[in-house]
Amino acid sequence: MNAPKRYNVLFLCTGNSCRSQMAEGWARHLVSDHIQAYSAGIETHGLNPNAVTVMQEVGVDITSQKSQNISEFMDTDLDFVITVCGHAHETCPIFPRKAVVLHHGFEDPPKLAQQYGDLQSQLACYRKVRDEIRDFILMLPQRLEQESA
Repeated sequence: MNAPKRYNVLFLCTGNSCRSQMAEGWARHLVSDHIQAYSAGIETHGLNPNAVTVMQEVGVDITSQKSQNISEFMDTDLDFVITVCGHAHETCPIFPRKAVVLHHGFEDPPKLAQQYGDLQSQLACYRKVRDEIRDFILMLPQRLEQESA
């Protein structure tokens, strides 16, 4: 029996600080036998500390990941680029290689959290999106197989 194909997947958002970082972390944690995960942004804003906190709560350490610019991946042999926010989807550059661009947007945790003054309510916004991203990542290998067929 053949081993499943392992795809090179780049998760892309505006600043590579939160959603794309969580997606990379979940993919490394849950589906690393199917996906070699990377993340980048149209810009780089550094790791969001609240994203780090809520990922650590579920045993996923993203502290070794760094905020990277999409330009760093132009020569990387990517199979898929998955945009996780509308801005990145609208401004995603054309890749010179075979990468298929897919979009699956998630709400912006920092924006959602702005309406709350207390940290626990703010973190609840991050947890909501974290869990939505986890559910998406769990289904991703199957979707990538379908996209590749």
